[in-house]
Amino acid sequence: MKTKSIAILTMGLAMLSMDGMAQTTRQEYKDILDIQLTPGAPRRHNGCFTDMGSWMGFTLSEKEKPTAGFCGPFSIYYRNWYARSLVSLIDGTMQEQSYYPGEIRMSLKKDGADFYESLQFVDARTALLTVTNPSKVPFTFTADSISTRANVSRYKNRVTIGDFYGERVIIDFPQEVKVTDTDHNYLATVPRGVEQLTIAISLVEQDTEASVQHVHTASLLANPSAALQANDDRWNGYLKKVIRDDMPADYNRVAAKSIVTLLSNWRAKRGALYHDGIVPSHAVGYFVGCWAWDCWRFSAGMASFFPELAKDNIRVMFDYQQPDGMIIDCIYPDASENNYRDSKPPLAAWAVNEIYEHTQDLAFVKEMYPKLLKYHKWWYEKRDHDKNHICEFGSVDGTLEAAAWESGMDNAIRFDGTKMLQNGKDAWSTDQESVDLNAYLSLEYTLLKKFAGLLGEPFDLPDYRGLVADYFFDQKDGFFYDRRLDADRSFVREAGCEGYIPFWANIATPKQFAKARKLLDNKKKFSTFIPFPTIAADNPKYNPQGYWRGPIWLDQTYYGIKGYRNYGEKKKADAYTDQVFRNLQGISAGTPIYENYDTHTGKPMQASHFSWSAACLIMMYNDYGK
Repeated sequence: MKTKSIAILTMGLAMLSMDGMAQTTRQEYKDILDIQLTPGAPRRHNGCFTDMGSWMGFTLSEKEKPTAGFCGPFSIYYRNWYARSLVSLIDGTMQEQSYYPGEIRMSLKKDGADFYESLQFVDARTALLTVTNPSKVPFTFTADSISTRANVSRYKNRVTIGDFYGERVIIDFPQEVKVTDTDHNYLATVPRGVEQLTIAISLVEQDTEASVQHVHTASLLANPSAALQANDDRWNGYLKKVIRDDMPADYNRVAAKSIVTLLSNWRAKRGALYHDGIVPSHAVGYFVGCWAWDCWRFSAGMASFFPELAKDNIRVMFDYQQPDGMIIDCIYPDASENNYRDSKPPLAAWAVNEIYEHTQDLAFVKEMYPKLLKYHKWWYEKRDHDKNHICEFGSVDGTLEAAAWESGMDNAIRFDGTKMLQNGKDAWSTDQESVDLNAYLSLEYTLLKKFAGLLGEPFDLPDYRGLVADYFFDQKDGFFYDRRLDADRSFVREAGCEGYIPFWANIATPKQFAKARKLLDNKKKFSTFIPFPTIAADNPKYNPQGYWRGPIWLDQTYYGIKGYRNYGEKKKADAYTDQVFRNLQGISAGTPIYENYDTHTGKPMQASHFSWSAACLIMMYNDYGK
């Protein structure tokens, strides 16, 4: 494929800053994330460039350990590198590299000649590598350090590297490239006069997929510009739906990085995942599955720019809804890893409502309504120990560990000393009623009633919403607490993030909000450097690195800020949002978005490339100034 193309100009300018362009184009967001990592061990991994739900990813090489091509691919499922660099320019020297939303780029030199490379995913299995050679000199590609575990084979211009338990990578070169075998490798020689070429890199799982993929890649290579233009349009479309003209440039960058983070964690259906979904973090092996309350947040965050994926991300969890209505904790491509011991907080109806508000898709509401109704009823049937219409978190197996997981707050201080009570077969509750759970259920009731009205369905669920706010509000402290199932129904006076939820769910009275502000606006408790920690910062048990015993989780911060908006304090809500967007370390730079953060410094902690933090940043951004 010898062509004269404007790609020379495009790739040449790619390394320049695009400050003059509108911030709704992806070219504005150079180096959106730092994904520099040169493979040095089979399983060494951090975050990577991946898109379209693919199960493979690539990185940019570290400056101290440069490669002459993009690093990888990395198998996100099997957690192994196929190669240090699968398509490497022999005698090439990397000059510059960058990551834009939906694309990574590299410039190289070889014997004084310039080369420009661009890698973009065009579907879940395929990435297209575009190589521009302005000097039209001959050159050769090979793989840098193919995994010793892999087999290498060639058929004509197709190189197959596999297999990791049946998974394999296929490289398809265009016809003008001469491909030959070497010892556990290949050589792909490009003759003089070729100005631009496109190479397809595919990840497939089975022989049947490989045969279909061969036909698909042949079609792509016959007209790559159409697929690449579609990718450009897709990404610019995401940005145009989210980025606002009235926001600071740094805030726009946070929003763009949040979109990239969510879509980097998009995984296509595979194995026992029957729909596409979003995983918490592709950078961490145990997070490459789908969790219930994580998925609800991801879908709410994506509703404004990618509602179709947001829908599938809800469906993927409801594929495993149990006969009694329960939604299980988490699911994986390998169903043997699924956790049936507990559920997660009921936020699915909220996520469905967010999608409806952005799309007016009544068909989706109709699809989900009976499932949501069944799940809502499950809580009162299986998690209301004394049948007073106030629910508790619990577990299927009677363990406190699983009950804490069900709350989503694995080691929260409020559960110190909690015991388990049996409700029936496969149904246990903690010996405390949780304010956040019942606030979620109150909001869910409101939304289910709304959905019934939209659908013209009769709605006869009993209304327990009026019980919640007064029951959980401690007049003495002016705050919401859990309550023990003891004779006195004593309050669990450990002021924490669960106390924000009635304000987010909009079930508290204005007087309760006014009283609670004495704690919420206290700089020693909740109005901290990064606002709204998981426990009051002056609690003796507060631990800055204690997971749910101190650090900032951005979902809880979002709930706190949204609560202020719900009660008319928009300027204060914006001020708290400013603290988040300005004080989180690296948030507007290339630093990945993390699982949680230090309350007093904004230092990132735990897993990187974390989806629910990204989703909540988008929602904070969308709400700002409104």
